[in-house]
Amino acid sequence: MANKKVEEPKKKVVKKESAKTPTKKKVIKKETAKAPAKKIIQKKEIIEKTPKKENVKNSENYFSTLEVVVLIISSVVVSLVAGCLITYNLNKGKNINKDKYLSEFLKNYDYINNNYYKKVDKDKLIAGAIKGMIGTLDDGYSYVIDENESDSFNIRLDGEYKGIGVEIVNLDDGRVAIYDIFEDSPADKAGLKIGDIIKKIDDIDCTNSSTIDVSKYIRNTAKEEFKVIIERDKEEKELKVKKEKVVIKVVNSKIYKRNGKKIGYIYMSIFSNIAINQFESELNKLEKEGIDSLIIDVRGNSGGHLTTATRIISLFLDSDHVIYQTDTKGKKQKFYSTGKETKKYPIAVLQNHDSASASEILSAALQEEYKATVVGENSFGKGTVQELTTLGNNIEYKITTKLWLTPKGKSINGKGIKPDVEIQLNEEYGKNPIEEKDNQLQEAIDILSKK
Repeated sequence: MANKKVEEPKKKVVKKESAKTPTKKKVIKKETAKAPAKKIIQKKEIIEKTPKKENVKNSENYFSTLEVVVLIISSVVVSLVAGCLITYNLNKGKNINKDKYLSEFLKNYDYINNNYYKKVDKDKLIAGAIKGMIGTLDDGYSYVIDENESDSFNIRLDGEYKGIGVEIVNLDDGRVAIYDIFEDSPADKAGLKIGDIIKKIDDIDCTNSSTIDVSKYIRNTAKEEFKVIIERDKEEKELKVKKEKVVIKVVNSKIYKRNGKKIGYIYMSIFSNIAINQFESELNKLEKEGIDSLIIDVRGNSGGHLTTATRIISLFLDSDHVIYQTDTKGKKQKFYSTGKETKKYPIAVLQNHDSASASEILSAALQEEYKATVVGENSFGKGTVQELTTLGNNIEYKITTKLWLTPKGKSINGKGIKPDVEIQLNEEYGKNPIEEKDNQLQEAIDILSKK
């Protein structure tokens, strides 16, 4: 998998379930609005040149930091796990020896701490223990999050930070390449492009630098402008890039006209904290224009906050509708829309194999409860829910805690959501990514123009 990094100041995980925005920006760059699949194709080409991570399940999912948990519940452990457990049991007057497994863990923890010939770093000891325990779960979505992933993960879900507005990766030859550029960011305005190779920042040679080193330089320096030398099409270019507050725009919209119908179109790249505000703003704008139907495009959208997905779905369904269910060790629970009305116009959802997690919750809810037409390819099939835990020493890990089910109680885990109209993206689009060659989009427009 790609070792991606967003250059930005490190942030602490917000202690809540979620509800606001992250990933691209501006009122809508025509190229992005017309053909989001173009960026997906560009990213895949870069990912093919990056070293792959080992021992990670579902490696065909190239998102790495973009593979976002459906549900995020942050819990902070203020002291070492072992110490907490001991204190808890002593305070409650319980005998810790009643749990032979916990007793064995603590016995070995004490033995290592007291008998190792050097001073033991207790933070690392506990982190290693947690990593080892999670490693036995045989679940690709349960793992300790490294520093590189944690930064990018939190930024994309938060939706804003101070930096230049790029996401970078190390290619397999060690070079640093731009994987993504946030719309209307300083990098976007300066003319940087996806696929550019960063050769130098100021006088620092980035040829064999890690993404962590590059991002730390940008975020830690007091400078507000950088001289960036990049390689593009085997030519070097020098650009000046400012460091500013970056608000990541993740939602774009436009209107198509066909057969006398106005067809609204909304593209969303991730279910971030502020995505709901952007989505609702674009939807209101389209409805004021008098659209007859709507396309929601979640191709390449790897997921995000469950609360964001819930609030977006609730814009279309009233509170009588179930929008998803969860299954926790056989115990099922239904979750209903919080909306006040059910929209009347036809909806089509565009998805592909990289539409995962919260994207699949949206597709399933609208397909089963709104009778929306799902167009494109079978979705990824991430039907599990993860919870994120942050230890007091800034170690973060997530584990799968439950399955999520469609409104009708179907599990899509490992299966994905089957589209009503299955259509593969035209190979010609990869060669010339203009919206006229985006046959999935054109099919959705054609379907809605006839309703």
